[in-house]
Amino acid sequence: MAISRFLIGGAASALLLTGGLFLWQGYSQIAADDTDLPAPPPALPAIPVAGPNAPKRGPAPPALPAAKEASREERRFNRYDRDRNERISRVEMMSTRTAAFRKLDRNGDNLLTFEEWAVATSDRFAKADADKSGDLTRTEFATTAPKPAAQPKCKC
Repeated sequence: MAISRFLIGGAASALLLTGGLFLWQGYSQIAADDTDLPAPPPALPAIPVAGPNAPKRGPAPPALPAAKEASREERRFNRYDRDRNERISRVEMMSTRTAAFRKLDRNGDNLLTFEEWAVATSDRFAKADADKSGDLTRTEFATTAPKPAAQPKCKC
């Protein structure tokens, strides 16, 4: 009895599936015949191709000049010259000096007072500003470069 119900259910499912398939094809046929659908967009024009006697393109453009490699001193100057006016003001010089924190912290309390910071930076700036104009030129700024560390001699 249970097997016959199973077979009857399978046959009914197959009939429903077949009927749904025919119904779906019928609807798609009606949609294809419908004239209310918008027209397909026009085909794009073909890309023109040059004929055999067409002139060739002109000569290649001239190569760009190679960028000049900035020297170490120029890169260092540019790091301080924030507004790119070819001069370093006192504010520009002092604003980038935070890397020298340990050197400026005289009492070693890991707190940098304004006095510790301003005195060291101001003195260094004043020494470099040879013409006392209040700005450092590239030449004056070059005098503020840190001295290279002494290399130990090889004891081979």
